[in-house]
Amino acid sequence: MGSELPIVAVDAMGGDGAPGVMVEGARIAATDFGVPILLVGRPQELEQAEGIDGITIVAASEVIGMGDEPAASVRTKKDSSIVVGAKAVKDGEASALLSAGNTGAAMAASLLRIGRIRGVSRPAIAVPLPVLGSTPTTLMDCGANAEAQPEWLVQFAQMGAIYNRTRFGVERPRVGVLTIGEEAGKGNTLVKETVALMEAGEWAHKCGAEFVGNVEGGDLMSGFADVVVCDGFTGNVVLKALEGTTALAFDAIRTTIADSEFSEASEIIEPVIRQLEPQHTGSAMLLGVKGVSMISHGSSSPYTISNAIRTASEMANSGIVPELRALMA
Repeated sequence: MGSELPIVAVDAMGGDGAPGVMVEGARIAATDFGVPILLVGRPQELEQAEGIDGITIVAASEVIGMGDEPAASVRTKKDSSIVVGAKAVKDGEASALLSAGNTGAAMAASLLRIGRIRGVSRPAIAVPLPVLGSTPTTLMDCGANAEAQPEWLVQFAQMGAIYNRTRFGVERPRVGVLTIGEEAGKGNTLVKETVALMEAGEWAHKCGAEFVGNVEGGDLMSGFADVVVCDGFTGNVVLKALEGTTALAFDAIRTTIADSEFSEASEIIEPVIRQLEPQHTGSAMLLGVKGVSMISHGSSSPYTISNAIRTASEMANSGIVPELRALMA
């Protein structure tokens, strides 16, 4: 079964709990899902992965830390785990890359080693936000471009629509622009110019999407839109705020239930929480490069990493990269 699935190169040295968390996540993905894996890192630190069926260790002597300058580190640390992993995708030894390490380095390695799709102005990070009882909303960009131009956001909308349809099966994704009010004319210059382009252009027809206008922050997890676009600075702030708020709320709920006489209520509450926790929704994807490049949170658990590996393999098998290349051509 495993040999039929796309191979995923995993940056074993990236993430807060690396390499242990990455190794355990890879083990789960290999044994439970049958995903073939290239585990990239320092061999002496990956001995616990030796002998696990479906996992091949690829040596990489260097590590790019969370505090390292991304672009410079990718250029100077050519034998780092993230760079070697990206090169494996470029050379056809793997079909997808996954890292939970330095996000900037993962983006830089993907751009410099895998390459950017012709016609894409700037790649963008697509993050699925959970929606209770429905398919996730795709938020992009979530950090690749701190500053953006209206034309870039239109491309983000196109790529996000294809991603949302490919990954979540939404036939005609509804796309909106993140701003401070749902009324027309609300927002800064970037938002207003982006909305004008989206209202006037043929972009939606080309990618099979529908423009629904302005989207407020409070509607990001309501299911109002399937794809919401913004600049990377705004998207990253929103994402971190949502992660922190939901984590605090869920911890408070779990603590309250555990300390009360209604502890049996956890059997009802826990499935709802699992639908909304980011680790169950999956990793982010860098859209606009010539291969599948997935990015997970640095504090990911082995369970989260295993799901991210499975998602990376599925996306490599989905044909999304050829579809994006055809669109941008």
